[in-house]
Amino acid sequence: MTEENTAVDYYDLLQVSPSAEPETINRVFRMLAQKFHPDNQQTGDEARFRTILEAYSILNDPEKRAQYDVHYTEQRHELWRVVAAGEEIEGDFDAELVTRLTVMEALYTKRRLQPHDAGMNLVDLERIVGRPREHLEFTLWFLTQKRFVTRDDQSKMSLTVEGVEYLEESYQSRVQRKRLRASND
Repeated sequence: MTEENTAVDYYDLLQVSPSAEPETINRVFRMLAQKFHPDNQQTGDEARFRTILEAYSILNDPEKRAQYDVHYTEQRHELWRVVAAGEEIEGDFDAELVTRLTVMEALYTKRRLQPHDAGMNLVDLERIVGRPREHLEFTLWFLTQKRFVTRDDQSKMSLTVEGVEYLEESYQSRVQRKRLRASND
């Protein structure tokens, strides 16, 4: 495994849990390989097929998987350490609210720009929001339970009508608060 590959999340590429059994990894790989194989004229994607094949070759070999898991675990611990160092107070409600609104704004923009492909995967959300997946889990759980966001069969997140309305109401109340502050100054 090369140094640049240690940053790749092979579990995410194969859409499986780090605790997935070999049979599950094998089954998911076959499904994804069939979908993205370059010979598939409808959904073929050679680059994605190669990355899925690379992930499978590591996770299917017990020795390579064990080596990968050591690096994977170290990366996860490092990610938590970096994020935790940047946060002043755990349980910061304001930060969570900002994260929720940021996720919803990203999904709102995606839906407006690409209404027929409005879903966004978790990797893109992590990048846009600037928070690791582990720190987005609560946010996404909350937004899903409130029915502001849905998750499709490919695990892509999309904003719902309820989410749009909530976001617009939130925006209006922020504008009103700014106006009140301005008039009091």
